[in-house]
Amino acid sequence: MQLFGLKNCDTCRKAMKALPNAQLIDVRAEGVPKDILVDALEQFGAALVNTRSTTWRGLSEEERSAEPLELLAAHPALMKRPLIVDGSQMYLGWTDDVKAALGAA
Repeated sequence: MQLFGLKNCDTCRKAMKALPNAQLIDVRAEGVPKDILVDALEQFGAALVNTRSTTWRGLSEEERSAEPLELLAAHPALMKRPLIVDGSQMYLGWTDDVKAALGAA
């Protein structure tokens, strides 16, 4: 199981604590492989881009209008966190639904 997030993100830390077998991949340091980003974008659509983040607020209108894949490649911290990849399954965020699906409730 891979958890794509930020090592300093409180939500990602909670998820890692609940999922001790998960491997944390810091998106700022390592990025997200393009194939995983494409699959996540297909599954979650616009929800994959965190428009409430400070990174988003710092972008110009022109930058915000870019395609989500380009935005996330250029600014990995814009991705809603965590993105959890468990085999062929993907989960976004650390909601009660995600916790229950992963047996971490």
